[in-house]
Amino acid sequence: MDAAKTGGDVLFVLMGAVMVLAMHCGFALLEVGTVRRKNQVNALVKILSDFAMSTIAYFFVGYAVAYGIDFFADAHTLVGKGSGGFAAYGYDLVKFFFLATFAAAVPAIVSGGIAERARFWPQAGATLALIALFYPLLEGTVWGTRFGLQGWMAATFGQPFHDFAGSVVVHAFGGWVALGAVLNLGNRRGRYRPNGSLIAIPPSNIPFLALGAWVLCVGWFGFNVMSAQVLDGVTGLVALNSLMAMVGGIVTSLVISRTDPGFVHNGALAGLVAVCAGSDVMHPLGALVTGGIAGLLFVWAFNKCQIDWKIDDVLGVWPLHGLCGLTGGLLAGVFGQEALGGLGGVSILSQIVGTLGGAGFGLASGLAVYGLLRVTVGIRLDPEQEYKGADLSLHHITAYPEEDAPSM
Repeated sequence: MDAAKTGGDVLFVLMGAVMVLAMHCGFALLEVGTVRRKNQVNALVKILSDFAMSTIAYFFVGYAVAYGIDFFADAHTLVGKGSGGFAAYGYDLVKFFFLATFAAAVPAIVSGGIAERARFWPQAGATLALIALFYPLLEGTVWGTRFGLQGWMAATFGQPFHDFAGSVVVHAFGGWVALGAVLNLGNRRGRYRPNGSLIAIPPSNIPFLALGAWVLCVGWFGFNVMSAQVLDGVTGLVALNSLMAMVGGIVTSLVISRTDPGFVHNGALAGLVAVCAGSDVMHPLGALVTGGIAGLLFVWAFNKCQIDWKIDDVLGVWPLHGLCGLTGGLLAGVFGQEALGGLGGVSILSQIVGTLGGAGFGLASGLAVYGLLRVTVGIRLDPEQEYKGADLSLHHITAYPEEDAPSM
């Protein structure tokens, strides 16, 4: 029975890892559909390359920073046949794969904010730094035992900080890192008139944007449900709460945006971002309200960023991941309470401290990493490269080479 259970857990986590891996296709398509045609190839290459850089950084450094575990033993030990403490059937290996796909979501989030004007290799360097050191420090603190912070919050507030599937650890952290990156990078040239008014840049391809959102939505059920990481811990409550939060985000963004397709598809993602933290403890009605609040917040904050605050976050990743992730971390402490139909085991004070701490650490990480790169090697394309587009400037080909070729 133990062998069957462990083998089942391996397959379960592996399926989750593959579903979250597929979400990176969604990140790429969402960015391709949002940026201008001259930057679509760059979006595709950047997302895939950042995934590779993240995995390398996480394998060699980041996972050890988070959990004190490395994979430099022989293969017999890694699959649980030696004396190194690894679980049988390579469970620890597929768990690494699963968590590595989470880690790689951070640069995928940042990518959407800095699109159309960021240099390629400095961004790759930022990814290495973020996933080798900064992200694992937060991950190990919340999901591991680093620094004893969870024990302190449990002793002080009655419960540890609760973030089941990463509203704060992944999404808020990534979104607030992205804000630091965008502030260091500056706005796209031609985004604002001399008087400060906004020059509209519509999405280049609504079908790609929509397809990316759909791929992300489907993969998210692996992101949330499989965060149990063992079959004994899986619950249909997480699946239903994810669904309800998704539709809540769709409906509110649909209404407030007056059926704008970009906002509607991102509204679904806003709801899913927000419900990650409390998806295992909320009542489905609480998840619906959480998603609805996130959908409203995203539309409002995106417009405020672009129009009033003059923050040129291309895909709105700070509103979507940073603010909606922060909101989800806080609301887990509200709708997770037994008095509101939840399962309990959460403290609103722990949620406030953990959520604000995670977001603040993300912003500090983004300002530090991208600020250092800006003053040392530079992080922005020169004006001519930005005008030509990142596709031709960096990759020497457009997304539609036959269409863009000069006529004979």
